[in-house]
Amino acid sequence: MKVAILDYGAGNLHSLAKAVGAAGVEVRIESDPAAAIRSDALVLPGVGAFASATRSLSPHREAIASALDQGLPCLGICLGMQLLFDHSEEGPGEGLGVIPGRVRKLDALRIPQIGWNAIEDRNDRLFDAAQLETAYFANSYVCEPENADAAIAWTTHENDRFVAAVRLGNVVGVQFHPEKSSGAGCSFIWAFLDEVRS
Repeated sequence: MKVAILDYGAGNLHSLAKAVGAAGVEVRIESDPAAAIRSDALVLPGVGAFASATRSLSPHREAIASALDQGLPCLGICLGMQLLFDHSEEGPGEGLGVIPGRVRKLDALRIPQIGWNAIEDRNDRLFDAAQLETAYFANSYVCEPENADAAIAWTTHENDRFVAAVRLGNVVGVQFHPEKSSGAGCSFIWAFLDEVRS
């Protein structure tokens, strides 16, 4: 199975590639979106700014969104999750619009949220398989899906309760960093890839 991690200028690619590769798949970091969407699964990585990432993806936005709409499995991590949405308060640019909704600033005194936090109201087989109850976050912005049913997990930072994970068919987005979330976090990635295999 071939898994592409799309390089759109976000950081943390190599530790993510190591976690994905540990599932026994062929993983490559791909800077060409056209090549990336020809893989068996796509990973949108998670460190960076919304505006610069959307600028990088803009020429390929429709092709990527179309591939995801047609069933290409995708895991969006942190910024990668936010890119699945329509737009963000962080800056200009259109997201992929695969999951209708917006990205807003975290409503808290301590921003960014950095560190471990509980995953609440987990409602998806990926969490069951990974037994992931806490995860590592590093975010200043959070996602608000138009359809609350898209939310498959929640978390709370200070008094702001927000979506920790979303799913729409084969597209999964997580606000946390599974590759930094110990063994259970890596198990979450592997459970996603096992689902793609089957």
